[in-house]
Amino acid sequence: MKEQTEVGKLKEGRYVVVEDEPCKIVSIATSKPGKHGAAKSRIDCIGLFDGVKRSIVQPVSAKTYVPVVERKMAQVISIAGATLQLMDVKDFEMFELTVGEDRAGSLEPGQEIPYISSLGKKKLE
Repeated sequence: MKEQTEVGKLKEGRYVVVEDEPCKIVSIATSKPGKHGAAKSRIDCIGLFDGVKRSIVQPVSAKTYVPVVERKMAQVISIAGATLQLMDVKDFEMFELTVGEDRAGSLEPGQEIPYISSLGKKKLE
C-alpha cells in the first residue's frame, strides 16, 4: 500500500517509493527557484529490501508515492538452513524468509522476532 504526497513535504528518515522499491530517505537538497523554473529537490535514498542507493530529482510541487511501512512480530515455526518459516502473531499468515546462516543459527522455533513489511515484501529487522 502506498500514499501520494508532495516532494516538498518529504523529510530525512522517512520513506519514499523509487523505481517501485520502498526506500529510506538519507538526504534532501533543495535548490532555489530560478528565473524560468520551480524549486527542485534532490532526494538520496537507500532501498529497504535491496540496499541499493538511489536518487531522484523532482520539482518541489510534484507528487510522489510514500510506502506504508509496517513493523510486525512473527513467530519462528521452523528453520531449514538459511530459510525461516514464520507466522505473523496477529493475523496468523504463514510466510518464508531467507536470512544469513549466522542469523539463522541464533534463532530457534517458538521465538518471536520483529520484521518489516511494505509493498508486499518482508524482511527481518
